[in-house]
Amino acid sequence: MADAGTLGQGPLVGVRVVELAGIGPGPFAAMLLADLGADVVRVDRPDGTGLAIDPEYDVTNRNKRSVIVDLKSEDGPDLVLDLVDRADILIEGYRPGVAERLGVGPETCHARNPRLVYGRMTGWGQQGPLAGRAGHDIAYIAPTGTLGMIGSPDEPPAVPANLVGDYAGGSLYLVVGVLAALHHARATGAGQVVDAAIVDGTAHLATMIHGMLAAGRWQDRRAANLLDGGCPFYGTYETADGTYMAVGALEQQFYEEFVDLLGIEEQAPARKDVARWGELRETVAARFKARTRDEWTAVFEGSDACVAPVLSLSEAPHHPHLAARGTFTDFGGITQPAPAPRFSTTPTSLRSGPAQPGADTEAVARDWDIPGLLKDDG
Repeated sequence: MADAGTLGQGPLVGVRVVELAGIGPGPFAAMLLADLGADVVRVDRPDGTGLAIDPEYDVTNRNKRSVIVDLKSEDGPDLVLDLVDRADILIEGYRPGVAERLGVGPETCHARNPRLVYGRMTGWGQQGPLAGRAGHDIAYIAPTGTLGMIGSPDEPPAVPANLVGDYAGGSLYLVVGVLAALHHARATGAGQVVDAAIVDGTAHLATMIHGMLAAGRWQDRRAANLLDGGCPFYGTYETADGTYMAVGALEQQFYEEFVDLLGIEEQAPARKDVARWGELRETVAARFKARTRDEWTAVFEGSDACVAPVLSLSEAPHHPHLAARGTFTDFGGITQPAPAPRFSTTPTSLRSGPAQPGADTEAVARDWDIPGLLKDDG
């Protein structure tokens, strides 16, 4: 059972969220709401979600509470609707039509709670020719043009883990959507459905680049532009020890400091001479290969050259700046990112570790006044 601190602090204290268990962007969105202080009750399935990770390590379920409900059982939908009666937000990530078939679709939920914000997280969206098709992050970001932007021109597009689609184009847009709809619901008493599709959010992320493309300031191919690795002073370079440094010296004053500290001020061709970018890149690459990552980190320490070491996941928590800010934290034996962003008046906290399936049934039944949950506690 989650400790008493589960009902903690943050700007969303008092907001109640029902999360119908799934994998990927839905749980991450619910985690963000929980990190911000919402009371998130995750409705787990009796047979789990199919995610190949021990629930004790699934930190996207931190700061939540869990009950187990079999939506395919006779009383399963009614138990979820009892939760809906008392909730502000519901999040589900089924394929279109599945929630309706299970008896917990938007129409049914709004009949019970007209103020409910019903958040729907999918890859393709609720409508369109592919709405009913299966997929994962990489397949969703591919048609948007975003995947095709990333990587070297002579290699296949680089796979950005599941960060661009699932989490940036999916979870974060769902959270923005449900919070905007919650604001509207509290002002008007009217809930609504939020259709958060990864294809929509991922396409939206590239808004600025579409503008640059229309203006003739972006070439529609990989590694040929200012921000995609085509620019020799905005990219990554290998060091003597086989690690990397990242360079983002775009503005003139930062670039001047960069070439000075790198020691190529006399060799570097004019930064605006695109025809000589290849020559500049070779010069920069040769210099970085001459020293180790740690040596270059020391060279650029305290400068405005916009250069930083490329760290691994396990190295990142030990970076001096991130350590000083507490960007990462150790909780329950797991090193993980701390809640973000930060609030001056309503600070957030990491209150409990990953919710274990069904472990909070008794507490939720009491706090949400749903004694029927106890009868279903298996």
